[in-house]
Amino acid sequence: MKRFWWIFLLGLLAGGVFMYIRNAKDKELKNSTYTVKKQDLVEMLSLSGEIDAREKADIKFQTSGLLTWVGVKEGDTVKKYQAIASLDKRELQNTMNQYMNSFLKERWDFEQGVDSNKDWQTRGMTDLARDTVKRTLEQNQFDLNNAVLTYEAKNLAYKFATIYAPFEGIITKVDVPLPGTNITPSTATFSLVNPGSLFFSATADQTEIPSFRISMTGKIMLDSFPDQEFEGVMENIGFVPKEGESGTVYELKIVFDPSQLIAGIKMGMTGDVSFVLKEIKDVLAIPEAYIQEQDDGNFVIKMLNGKQVKTPVVLGDSIEGLTEIKEGLNENDVIYNQP
Repeated sequence: MKRFWWIFLLGLLAGGVFMYIRNAKDKELKNSTYTVKKQDLVEMLSLSGEIDAREKADIKFQTSGLLTWVGVKEGDTVKKYQAIASLDKRELQNTMNQYMNSFLKERWDFEQGVDSNKDWQTRGMTDLARDTVKRTLEQNQFDLNNAVLTYEAKNLAYKFATIYAPFEGIITKVDVPLPGTNITPSTATFSLVNPGSLFFSATADQTEIPSFRISMTGKIMLDSFPDQEFEGVMENIGFVPKEGESGTVYELKIVFDPSQLIAGIKMGMTGDVSFVLKEIKDVLAIPEAYIQEQDDGNFVIKMLNGKQVKTPVVLGDSIEGLTEIKEGLNENDVIYNQP
């Protein structure tokens, strides 16, 4: 009985080893086979970037002075050409009045000189006297021109004492929110951004730039809105490399569909934009690892009635690790990846 028991035990062990090896081979074969099917081949390129605006500006005074009026605060919405702040104009007005008086005086001197020498070109006088009159009249003309230019310059300074919004938008920064402070152009900045001009700014390496073209569409995913996808359109591809970057990269400006702009989108928000560079729909395709090469072309190992059959194939485009099969295989064929 002991002898038969050991024989039975050895037979059971041998059977277990055999089944294990067979299952392992079946599993290996199953893992190394692929069923040919039709699918879409899509080549994507994803780039990182952030929200920027086409219309943004830092508005400053052109001269120093006493800040007497501030008409906005951070977060206010302003219209185009709306007044934002103003300097004290009293000194400027007095200076303008002085230069207006100087202009009028020069004008009267000029007119008096013309009236006093109406016929200087025809009246009998020496050439020296005639040249003297001519130079006097030209000098009066120069003085009058200078008076006009000086007054116009002061008039511009008077106008520049009030700054205006160059476009509609939101005030995002006010350096000096309260009047009564003497300021310089560098100490009183008002920042303005038009939320309707937001775009997604991405950078692409010089090797990627040839893949892009104006008006191509992409999908934008912002980190702040992970569940929402925005459609963007390529508006501009930088012609010169972007400054401040370590490599040779170019800026891509991708604009939003205006209907998708929402109040929650802010300047500086980060995200990614994805573009479809190439797409082939509904074609037979297999992983590149199943394709082998020989002198007379490419082939795959097809499983036919349990046997491995070498089958020539005609290849198409390769995208993301998959290769289009134009000839040689049919849908639902099973191929084998021979190690």
